[in-house]
Amino acid sequence: MTSPCPSGATLAEAQAFLDAHPQIEAFDIVLHDSNGIGRGKIIRRHELLSLYKSGRHMPISILGLDIVGEDVHETGLIWDQGDGDLRAWPVPGSLRAMHNTTPPRGELLLSLYELDGTRMSSDPRHALSRQVEALAAQGLTPAGAFELEFFLVAQDRAPDGALQPAADVLDGRRSRKTEVYSVDHLQGMLPLFSDIYAAAGLAGIRAETLISEYAPGQYELTLHYREDVMQAADDLVRLKRIVRQQARAHGVTACFMAKPFADYAGSGMHFHVSMRDREGRNIFAETGDDRFATPLLHALGGLRETMGDAMLVFAPHLNSWRRFANQSYAPVSTAWGVNNRSVALRVPEGDIAARRIEHRPSGVDANPYLVAATILAGIRHGLDNRIDPGPETTGNAYGQDDDGPEIPRDWRAAIEMARESDFLRAALGDDMHRTFVAVKQAEYDRVARTITEIDYDLYLHSV
Repeated sequence: MTSPCPSGATLAEAQAFLDAHPQIEAFDIVLHDSNGIGRGKIIRRHELLSLYKSGRHMPISILGLDIVGEDVHETGLIWDQGDGDLRAWPVPGSLRAMHNTTPPRGELLLSLYELDGTRMSSDPRHALSRQVEALAAQGLTPAGAFELEFFLVAQDRAPDGALQPAADVLDGRRSRKTEVYSVDHLQGMLPLFSDIYAAAGLAGIRAETLISEYAPGQYELTLHYREDVMQAADDLVRLKRIVRQQARAHGVTACFMAKPFADYAGSGMHFHVSMRDREGRNIFAETGDDRFATPLLHALGGLRETMGDAMLVFAPHLNSWRRFANQSYAPVSTAWGVNNRSVALRVPEGDIAARRIEHRPSGVDANPYLVAATILAGIRHGLDNRIDPGPETTGNAYGQDDDGPEIPRDWRAAIEMARESDFLRAALGDDMHRTFVAVKQAEYDRVARTITEIDYDLYLHSV
């Protein structure tokens, strides 16, 4: 007898989709590992219903892979458990048609479960679910949205081998200027962005404002605020895949490295978050003559106090740490402030009822499920312990937080701090914490033993 789907997805949902989309021939079935990379398979149309009836076997090692897709044995997910199969189940409501595919395909998000139907605890989606449920037990519901910054780069390198911004897909024009907020500059990429918006619409994603950002070839897409932060994270991972696919179809490359160009700003993944109580009131919104709501201050205090422990989540790769620099729109401290883009924790001006925190440290290369889970855990820590965030920072925050909580200054220090952090272990869960830190350590070791071009340039003929 087939057991019920533990994720809550229904066979009726799949059948209704097939009836409404007779042209679709195949489906990308995707789950996300600790790096936020989509792993899975492409199945044929006739296989979809059986996936909803009985799940799909996937090896446990699929969640123990590093950035290049190789096993990390220290996760305990490979030979310690015989690399046995677990079962992936559909995420309810995630079955969507894809844009501009030949033959027509759909996409379905998955989560991994043990064979008895319990959650596989190294699945990043489940780490976020745990934090959402912990807040629900306290009568609180988080809402939020991510911002997506990225570069469009040429598929060929410059004559000196350097990465270069993509030429416009409209007419082949290329600009090496910063072009921040230039509306005219956006025109050359509109055919590509039209396809991105069309694909986002089919995926149920409300992609909104398009901006030419603060570097040559850099863009930002904002996403509609979600009452469900899990949906916000789903939006982000799906939109990254959409941008990558549509860019490739137009002959350019979408780059989600945090810092692809040394002399320009990197790409962030700011997370806007608010919190509602059982009556639907935003607890971060001030009332009466208060300058700030007390829960907002406590949430800021919790995020400041836990930021050092969590920096590996927000900056998970070597390249992530190149983004942090003075006057680069990437924070270098734990400072907080109102309407101030030099701080790590920004409280935007605007409608009081929509009061929220903009969390700015994360790069676009981070895993949004783990980012959201860690931020929610930091907010819970602040609310539960009534933590004072310290004084608001006004003006230039770079260099003004010398007395703030300690944060690591490089990748290696972040790995060590994360490994020893009781906060991060509780935020992610024991298994997800072990998996994530082991994967990061393996990637650090890979980088540390690699001889790079800069080594040859500096030392080959000099020492």
